[in-house]
Amino acid sequence: MFLHSRTPQLPSREQALQGRPQRVFTVPDRHAVLGAPLLGPYPGHLEVADFGMGCFWGAERKFWQLPVGVWTTLVGYQGGYTENPMYEEVCSGLTGHTEVVRVVYDPQLISYDRLLKTFWESHNPTQGFRQGNDVGTQYRSAIYTHTPAQAAAAEASRTAYQQVLTRSRYGTISTEILPAEGREFYPAEGYHQQYLEKNPAGYCGIGGTGVSCPIGVAPADG
Repeated sequence: MFLHSRTPQLPSREQALQGRPQRVFTVPDRHAVLGAPLLGPYPGHLEVADFGMGCFWGAERKFWQLPVGVWTTLVGYQGGYTENPMYEEVCSGLTGHTEVVRVVYDPQLISYDRLLKTFWESHNPTQGFRQGNDVGTQYRSAIYTHTPAQAAAAEASRTAYQQVLTRSRYGTISTEILPAEGREFYPAEGYHQQYLEKNPAGYCGIGGTGVSCPIGVAPADG
C-alpha cells in the first residue's frame, strides 16, 4: 500500500509493522570522530536533542562538526510505532519512523538555540515527506523535545524562521515538534553511525534553503 502510493502516507498504529522486543544488530561503542560513547546513560551535566532533517548521514555530520559543545552524536529511528526497527523496514514506510540524529551536548558550551539554528539552516523544512531527491515519510522534518524549555525554544524558532522563509518566498514549514517522551529513539545499524566519516565520498542527501535563521548566536556557542 505505502510502497506503491503516489503520495507517501504515514501508517496508523494498526497498519505499522510489529517489530521485535530487542535490537537484532550491534551498535559501535564509541563515536568514530569524537571518541565518546554512543549509547547512554550519559554524564549528568549533558542534555539530549533529537532532530529529523532528511537522510541522517549528512544530518549527523552537520552536528558533530560544530566547533564546541557536542559530546556525541548518533543516528536512529523515531516518531513511529515499530519496535526496534531495521533500516529496510523504515524505508518501506510501514514503521512510521523518521530518520533522526541524536545530539548529546553540554549546555554550558553550546545552547539548544544554536543546535536549532543548525537544524533549520541545514535542510528545507517546507518539503513535507521528502528532502531534496529523497521521498518518503522517513525523510520528514521533525524535532522531538526532551524538556518544556526545549519545546518552547523549538516552537519559537519555527515561528521566527517561518517569517524569514516567507519573505524569501518559501512555503509553510512542515516540521513536526513533539515530545520525545513516548516516542522512543531506536539506534540505527552500526554502518549508519558516522557514515560520512567512514565513507567521505558518500551520499549526503540534505541541503539548506540558504536562508539564515535569526536565532542561536551567542558568544559561548563559538
